[in-house]
Amino acid sequence: MTADLGDLNAFMAVARAGGFREGARAGGVSASSLSEAVRRLEERLGVRLLNRTTRSVVPTEAGRRLMERLGPALGEVEAALDVVNGFRDRPAGTLRLNVPVVAARLVLPRILPGFLAAYPEIVVEVTAEDSFVDMLAAGCDAGIRYQERLEEDMIAIPIGPRRQRYATAAAPAYLDRRGRPRHPRDLLEHACLRGRFSSGAIAEWEFEKDGEVLMVEPTGPLVVSIGGSTDLLVEAAVAGMGLVILFEDWLQPYFASGALEPVLKEWWVEFSGPFLYFPSRRQMPAPLRAFVDYVATKRW
Repeated sequence: MTADLGDLNAFMAVARAGGFREGARAGGVSASSLSEAVRRLEERLGVRLLNRTTRSVVPTEAGRRLMERLGPALGEVEAALDVVNGFRDRPAGTLRLNVPVVAARLVLPRILPGFLAAYPEIVVEVTAEDSFVDMLAAGCDAGIRYQERLEEDMIAIPIGPRRQRYATAAAPAYLDRRGRPRHPRDLLEHACLRGRFSSGAIAEWEFEKDGEVLMVEPTGPLVVSIGGSTDLLVEAAVAGMGLVILFEDWLQPYFASGALEPVLKEWWVEFSGPFLYFPSRRQMPAPLRAFVDYVATKRW
């Protein structure tokens, strides 16, 4: 029994995205064309692969089994076709990256303009999210993560600044009104603007000085989801609603303008910078190889 490669790719796109519209948006095609491709595949196989409702599209047991076997197989087909890229003057194709929001804001803007100028025939697709996802299952070629969240059996290379810090800050007007904390414990008497992980847990605030580590669970009037809503935390701090803790590089423009004032700077925690990670393959896709080589030339 044979099946059209395009129909198989269409099924994987829909199953991974969880819907025809979402799969169409990710692949730059129409939802109707994906629907027709999946219908053809199901008719050819004589098995329903997707359960469709008005709210969701979920693989059947047969669909899940097919995804498990088909994902690696299609990856090998893509890698085989990518060999042709080695005969081109310049690599071409699509590079799909899964990155945390902070990397999309602080790391990629310093890399992508030069990279895309150097490789005009490569298209980069970036998915920015802070939930922990299986990069390969999500259909991505590589991801950016911090060391404690790197997946096993992956190649990881440094990307971006090698050392970073979490900075605590507040608007000068707020500090004039409420006083300037002299010790992390003083934050328990202040309004603190906090972030919530995708797991539902609210992030603790960590501080370190001369080998002493303190974890603080402050309270405050605002809690937002970490990632897409982080800008709201910053704007609330600028408006004088309370203190915020965030990447120093993210807050630096506000320090420079005077909109925010550093707080407890001698207690700021330093940590290792992010890594670009990707699976070990004998034949790395040409767009990813070009990106890895380009990242190696960057100095931070």
